[in-house]
Amino acid sequence: MRYGIIGTGAIGGYYGGKLAHSGQEVHFLFHKDYDFVRENGLQVDSCDGSFHLDHVNAYASTADMPKCDVVLVGLKTINNHLLPKLLSPLLHENSVVVLIQNGIGVEADVQQMFPNTALIAGLAFICSAKTEPGRVNHQCYGSINLGNYSCKDERLFNTILNDFTNAGIRAGSAPYEEARWKKAVWNMPFNGMTVALNTQTDLLLQHPDTRQLIRDLMMEVIDAARHLGVTGIDESFADKMIETTDAMTPYSPSMKLDFDFHRPMEIHYIYTRPIEIARAAGFRMAKLEMLEAELRFLQG
Repeated sequence: MRYGIIGTGAIGGYYGGKLAHSGQEVHFLFHKDYDFVRENGLQVDSCDGSFHLDHVNAYASTADMPKCDVVLVGLKTINNHLLPKLLSPLLHENSVVVLIQNGIGVEADVQQMFPNTALIAGLAFICSAKTEPGRVNHQCYGSINLGNYSCKDERLFNTILNDFTNAGIRAGSAPYEEARWKKAVWNMPFNGMTVALNTQTDLLLQHPDTRQLIRDLMMEVIDAARHLGVTGIDESFADKMIETTDAMTPYSPSMKLDFDFHRPMEIHYIYTRPIEIARAAGFRMAKLEMLEAELRFLQG
């Protein structure tokens, strides 16, 4: 299959790079580092084995890219207003779009932009960053769950899953709502808390007070999900996420990097939308409402 990557940063660069390295045909959209990658290729420094793509199908505009069977979107959600312009040239009648993005409610909004396009949620659990042109720094983990939002072709869904697996990526499938809310269990506490307290994941868990607060925030997300009827997620998942983060390389999540580099933060889909959805169903995420307010203050 032919893959397209929109947003060749820490996420799109890693997963797209792995697919290309495994022999898949992959076409990458670049922004600031287009000229650099055309000249020097793409380097992926990875805890699972580094590699370099010498010849990259690199483009500065999707208007120059071929139609793709699968498009991976690794853009930050603050740029989703650009999708009608960016995605349209890449799609044919049976294209599938995999949204490897943070937050709740993303697919519903993108589906309104593309009513007839099959969407899949890509929920990545990965520590990865791109802080210089043409180089992705994959620090640890790297698995991805695919949640089927509107892809009616089960064979195609499984083919995408197998392509990820064959590229050396630990990939699985999960019910859509369960996958999105499980990702939020980690995202909502750690993204905002590292910004609000100007720290990294390891220090938050080393101090007993913030460790308890992280767990309280996780339980707010889990309780909201269960209130909404999401199954397959309970208190034990919070403990699992904390244990996994204990073993993680000290890490600055994407929101912390955005704040440090003076970029807009993804507050809307990571905080505002899930808080609104839970409140509409009769559940209030009080501590996370406070964290959201702090982030909006810092953003301002």
